[in-house]
Amino acid sequence: MKVLVINGSPHKEGNTYIALHEMEKVFKEEGVEVELLHIGNKAVRGCIGCRKCGELGKCVFEDAVNETAQKFAECDGLVVGSPVYYASANATLVAFLTRLFYSCHCDKTMKVGAAVAAARRGGLTATYDELNKFFAISGMPIASGQYWNGIHGQTPGQANEDAEGLQMMRTLARNMSFLMKSIALGREKYGLPENEPKTFTNFVR
Repeated sequence: MKVLVINGSPHKEGNTYIALHEMEKVFKEEGVEVELLHIGNKAVRGCIGCRKCGELGKCVFEDAVNETAQKFAECDGLVVGSPVYYASANATLVAFLTRLFYSCHCDKTMKVGAAVAAARRGGLTATYDELNKFFAISGMPIASGQYWNGIHGQTPGQANEDAEGLQMMRTLARNMSFLMKSIALGREKYGLPENEPKTFTNFVR
């Protein structure tokens, strides 16, 4: 089992990292390989809807998105963590995920996804919902824990004082490990669900 962890905070070892690192420790205990990428401080532009990725097999812009695509294709699970900005995820992270999910044409079905948000006080659930939509549209089961996955802290390192938030991260990592292992066993015994050819409608009459 392999999990790809994306730190969407511009601060490499801030409160978002504390949450993700707490998960990382549990993954390693569970025998799950972890790779953590820090993309929150990188220059990542948004998608321009050119659809060139359909021809090229990768995004037309050469940056962290294309560098990550193969890692995404090979992982069994994806954890995405973000600080909360105006009740939303970091814009750099959203640009990164938008282009990664659109341009990476790997089979995302049954890769397990988990979203984590870090905030001073509010906006956690809105950010959590925003990030989960990337998984849901891609046929990825969403791992859950004992609450909505968030941690609190204002100054760097303060999340270490959020005992409940840290416990939520550990629970989430254990549940995600179990889910990935269960899916692997199910794939071996039953195969993956058969997908129908996609039908697209745009409601234009």
